[in-house]
Amino acid sequence: MSTRDLKRIGPALWEIPRRDRMRVPGRIYATAAMLPDITRDNAHQQVVNVAHLPGIVGHSLAMPDIHWGYGFPIGGVAAFDLDEGVISPGGVGYDINCGVRLLHTDVLAENILPKLDTLVQALFQRIPSGVGSTGPLRLGKQDLDQVLIRGAGWAVEQGYGQPPDLPLIEEQGAMPGADPGLCSQRARQRGRDQLGTLGSGNHFVEIGYVEEVFDEEAAGVMGLALGRATLMIHTGSRGFGHQVCDDFLRVMLRASRQYGIDLPDRQLCCAPLASSEGRDYLAAMAAAVNFAFANRQIITHLARETFASVLGDRAAASLGTVFEVAHNIAKIETHTVDGRERRLCVHRKGATRAFGPGRPELPGRYRETGQPVLIPGDMGRCSYVLRGRRKALAETFGSACHGAGRLLSRKRALKAGRGRQLIQEMKKHGVTVLARGHRTVAEEMPEAYKDVSAVVEAVHEAGLASKVARLKPLGVIKG
Repeated sequence: MSTRDLKRIGPALWEIPRRDRMRVPGRIYATAAMLPDITRDNAHQQVVNVAHLPGIVGHSLAMPDIHWGYGFPIGGVAAFDLDEGVISPGGVGYDINCGVRLLHTDVLAENILPKLDTLVQALFQRIPSGVGSTGPLRLGKQDLDQVLIRGAGWAVEQGYGQPPDLPLIEEQGAMPGADPGLCSQRARQRGRDQLGTLGSGNHFVEIGYVEEVFDEEAAGVMGLALGRATLMIHTGSRGFGHQVCDDFLRVMLRASRQYGIDLPDRQLCCAPLASSEGRDYLAAMAAAVNFAFANRQIITHLARETFASVLGDRAAASLGTVFEVAHNIAKIETHTVDGRERRLCVHRKGATRAFGPGRPELPGRYRETGQPVLIPGDMGRCSYVLRGRRKALAETFGSACHGAGRLLSRKRALKAGRGRQLIQEMKKHGVTVLARGHRTVAEEMPEAYKDVSAVVEAVHEAGLASKVARLKPLGVIKG
């Protein structure tokens, strides 16, 4: 496929018309300038592949941070009818409920700068990171089961965080329907010591500040003020979620054959939502979702303790949750399609929920403004906070992009970073970075990602979410 296969239907929207066995058209939200990068790795072909799946509703969608993924493109969104549709682990991803929490503070960034290096070092020591890292908790079977059922609520009950955090988390920090009994012993072994850990890859904890405000009213509702420090946490379900995905890929390959599902790509292996395999995956996935909610809650608590030790109790007490949202998840939601309400299973893989005003799922404070949409960039440039719009509910099942999106593969980024002193380069740009090794920093250097400002502009221009604030990084810890 090439850019000639894409038909422009809006200022930042392109359509791939139905052909062959596609059940619905494909749609990609992007500016014209983004198309060469999107088509270079053929990610738009994955949009076409998803459009072949049974029971898909509306369109096979992709956000402007789209790039090649396992089965679904990263940045892909697809909704399926509960009776005729399917559930696919490739539409969720290996890191189930990888997501982002943003916290605001009352502390001016300029007052943090004299102690920034100390604060970053303290966070790096307090929050375990890296491949296979283990955290402060050692869970027995019953405790782990409670984590998998109750998510962030379990963590708060154990003293990790504050009850006011919970309403400000997607699903209030606990997705219903989880069944720990469907999670393998191997998944339990991998996850039981990893709560409160960051992991590796693109996961991070970032100290930043509000550099610019675009929407004063929405920013005020969110507790974001110009010059005030922020904290962003990006991680997921660690080895537990990875193993749940791996286990069910084998189940879904068999199920695809058993139910006669014709796959354009075996990585799209799936099962009918109404089947035992489909129901089992949803229940095991929910358990991994709740593990990730608990993980970010515990990291939030560790970050507050660290702020208290370096900046004092008042600074730590002002660390309040703005919102937390997932970007690797499948959820049963109600959406209006062709004028009638339908219950659908919405896959968001490297895409985030962006509900507009009025949705009952939103906390009371955001019912009028719309949901905060958290878009982290790379560690050298900036991140954005947006608010969901009603147009997203009409066009994308209430979804938007989840980040900048990779421009270089990790292998290409490593090659580009060879011989460079990347941490020193970041320091010259005013960002203190600590990581377990040069490899991680090279894989995650700014040049490895698309310009998040361009990605956000596409979402803003398309009317899916509107800009509220831009955040500038000051200090980052990586796995």
